[in-house]
Amino acid sequence: MSFAIGLTCISCGRTQKIEGMQYVCPDCGGNLDVEYDYEAVARRLTRESLARDDDRSVWRYWDLLPLRDRSHVMPIQIGWTPLYPVRRLGRKLGMEKLYLKDDGRNPSASFKDRASSVAVGKALELGFSVIAGASTGNAASSTACLCASLGISPTIFVPKAAPKAKIAQLLVFGARVFAVDGSYDDAFDLCTEVCREYGWYNRNTGYNPYTREGKKTVSYEICEQLGWNPPDAVLVPVGDGNIISGVWKGFKDLLAVGLIDRLPRIIAVQSEKSGAIVDALPAGREIRPVAATTIADSISVDLPRDGAAAVRAVRESGGTGVLVGDESILEAIVEIARGAGVFAEPAGATAYAGLKKLRETGGVGPGETVVFLVTGNGLKDVQSAMKAVGEPTPMAPSLERFKEYMSKEG
Repeated sequence: MSFAIGLTCISCGRTQKIEGMQYVCPDCGGNLDVEYDYEAVARRLTRESLARDDDRSVWRYWDLLPLRDRSHVMPIQIGWTPLYPVRRLGRKLGMEKLYLKDDGRNPSASFKDRASSVAVGKALELGFSVIAGASTGNAASSTACLCASLGISPTIFVPKAAPKAKIAQLLVFGARVFAVDGSYDDAFDLCTEVCREYGWYNRNTGYNPYTREGKKTVSYEICEQLGWNPPDAVLVPVGDGNIISGVWKGFKDLLAVGLIDRLPRIIAVQSEKSGAIVDALPAGREIRPVAATTIADSISVDLPRDGAAAVRAVRESGGTGVLVGDESILEAIVEIARGAGVFAEPAGATAYAGLKKLRETGGVGPGETVVFLVTGNGLKDVQSAMKAVGEPTPMAPSLERFKEYMSKEG
């Protein structure tokens, strides 16, 4: 059974019943948000019931997910990723209670597995024969990975500039891949047109309302892993806005069913070269497209497809936004790796870069409990990591040569 009871438009507020696959509001074209019967969920989903549950995956929160049929659950572990207390990084920043949520530990090494778990499950529940999606790489490789675990080959559209490691994942998992001569936004638009023309299932982030439902599970885990004591602030790397809107929804869900008694503030971190959502946070500003060129490909977006929900999440939570330079993002990759033993791709390191900047300005206090998300593993973009650390030292296979080197170092 499912406790999902309707879909509400984020833009105009219209609510409708869930009937088949609905992507956007029929009235205004705004993004849709899944509504639940929270009173019914609260009678089933409790701290005690979760303590008895041996399932360590997103599916332990089934009552707050929009699926009816468990037969489409993937046979690989998704979610329940580690929440590390990163004391060395905390001391460096003068913070007592700093945590890193490492979602690079998911099956495809990306946070996007949370979204794909629910979105793909919904596609199968509704009987679609072809699943398609557009991505800069992570959402696509996630879709391909999870589909492969079920014996399905999705159709994927990526910008031709997507990192090779992510393209390799797609092909290895058996996806049919189209490298679009253009940006992520071009790939997104083409995928949407193709799905409409052929009647395929569109998994696109910020268009398919069920992606947010998977992403919100990270907030459930954070609270449970902290003993049901919510953090004071959560820093989220932001591209199209779907992760941060999901993070906020997850905390609100827990409050609605009585599992937590307060909400954190949500902080959006973007690259200066892809800052449409942070730019729109001040009162009265609208989301306007930018010409995104950031090295952090996973959050390089011209027009945020879930921008309205993202801006609302930050504003409602009393949070803020911060822009960081690409050089700071590359530095953050190295600092996280050497300070916490976690290898993050550029987008995955962006939240930590934002935290450093906020500590300098006083935007985050030293005594606060703070979580920053690492959304993808660094092996997905080795080329960017090499820009941060350089090349290895060449060495002949000779002890004498090594001694000469060491004497110069001396």
